[in-house]
This record gives sequence, structure tokens and C-alpha cells, in this order.
Amino acid sequence: MNGTITDVPGVRVGHAQDIEGGTGCTVIICDAGAVAGVDVRGSAPCTREVPLLDPVHSVDRVHAVYLGGGSAFGLDGASGVMQYLEEQGIGLDTAMGMAIVPIVVGACLYDLVVGRIDVRPDRKMGYAACLDAKDDSHEQGNVGAGTGATVGKAGDPFSLMKGGLGTASCRIGDLVVGALVAVNCYGDVIDPATGRIVAGNLNPERTGFAGAAKFLIENPFEAGVFLPGNTTIGAIATNAALTKSSATKIAMMAHDGLARAINPVHTMEDGDAVFCLSTGDVKCNLTALGTIAAQVMASAIVNAVRNADALYGIPCCRDMEE
Repeated sequence: MNGTITDVPGVRVGHAQDIEGGTGCTVIICDAGAVAGVDVRGSAPCTREVPLLDPVHSVDRVHAVYLGGGSAFGLDGASGVMQYLEEQGIGLDTAMGMAIVPIVVGACLYDLVVGRIDVRPDRKMGYAACLDAKDDSHEQGNVGAGTGATVGKAGDPFSLMKGGLGTASCRIGDLVVGALVAVNCYGDVIDPATGRIVAGNLNPERTGFAGAAKFLIENPFEAGVFLPGNTTIGAIATNAALTKSSATKIAMMAHDGLARAINPVHTMEDGDAVFCLSTGDVKCNLTALGTIAAQVMASAIVNAVRNADALYGIPCCRDMEE
């Protein structure tokens, strides 16, 4: 166990990023495929192949989850994931071995206001993330889809802080549950263990937190939004035995982790989406699994900002703790 989503058997994670450009992408690869579900709660989603995961649809396994920056432009990076998986012979056999079609689902966040607006994840970057994929990946912070992520955007342009990419895991007996998340939220990030804000909407002096929820409550008729898009996107992976329906339910319950660690969350300016991947056959109580998934997701969110470094003149969590 290394405390990451790659603790789940059958899961590899890779990243690629352009630090100067202020963007990147992350790929979660399941070589043998995984039963999958998804739940989208934000009102400004940017997703790929989400309808495929509806339990009434026929395809029952995916081979990768792609998470990227670049807003809608960043979805192009999934083409590189498709290319890599096809070259490896990984995918759905649609014609008796003559046509392998990788099933790649994904989502993107909005990071166009940092770095360079003309640099976004593309096919080449998505492919590079696959080449980086390994089963002991532990990178967090300013990496992959979290490279250009920021948090706390209810105030002026100088009130936000650095977000990032985080991961966490939990093992109970034979059951393993992991989470990976790119945190680029409109609201503040809160540590559920203390109830205190650890990154978010800064006060005008940049010496403490103004509170994104407080700002909205006190300005219900004229609350401005600095950024036009935000979004927290991530995935739960587990070796529990799941169907598409139960994987969808676990994805829904994992959003409770977002609600515990982000306030406000699922806003009109966020495209929050959580995927769920099942790679194993461990039998367990689904309510218990969803409860664990929410807890692990909340931990991954806090890890994302705690591991992020200041970048583009935007302060990080550690700057406020000094």
C-alpha cells in the first residue's frame, strides 16, 4: 500500500503536463478492463462517453479514464489514450480480433486562465500520459490534470489559491478502495478532520480566508464569479465486485466526499464528475463501500491542495500555514 489509487489491483496511473502552459492530463488505465459507473453533479460538465456508462447501455467495461485540463479543448487528449491502448491491443474486441476499440471515458476541467491560454492537452499529451502510466504512481499536486488547477474563486482575481491533483486509498481486509481527483473548485477546500479551510477564497489582504460560502451568502443578488469555469473531476477504483448499476451508485456516494471537503460544491460554475471503476471480485456491503469511497475521496481532495506548490503567482496551502 502506498496510499494511492494504484493500490487497487489492475490500476495504472500516468501523467503529462506543460508547466509553462499551465495544463496537463492524467490517465487511469485498466489493462484488463473495469466495470464502470459515473455521476455528474456540477452544472457545467465537460465529459467524454458518459452516456455509455448508463446501466441500460450494452458496453459493460472501460479500459481507461481520462482526466484533463484545457476545458472542452482538452478532450482531444483522450485520442492519444485511444491510440496507445489500440497499439497495446487493449480494448473491446468488436470483430473477432480484427478491430479492437478501446473504451475511454473522461472529463476535463477549466484551467485556461493560468499559464498560456493557447496550450491545452492534445493527442500527443494524452499519449505521453499513457507512456508514464505505472502501478505505483504516487505523484500529487502540480501534476497531470491538476497542473493548472485553482480553488476559491468567489472573490476578485487575486483571491484564489493553487489547487492540484490528489490521491488516497484505504484497505480493510481484502477490500481496497482508492481515489484520484483533480481539484479546481469554485469553493474552498476544507479538511474534514478539523472543519477548517485549508485552501480557498482569500481575504483582500491575502492573510487569511474570506470564505467562498460566506461571500455568496452575504451577496446573494450580485455575487460575482471571477472564472467562467472550474470543476473537480476524479475517480474511485476498487477491487470490490460491482455491476454497472452498483458502480454508478458508488460514484454517487463518492460525491459526499466532495461535499465534505469543498464548500460550496456542485455549483452552476462547476462541472463536477466522479467515475467508479471495479477491477476485482471482492464481495462487500455496498453501503459500506460507498461510505469508504466518500471518505477516501475527501482525503484525496485535501491531499491535492496540501501537495500543490505556488505557481503563476498563485499562493498554495503551505503559504497560508507558514
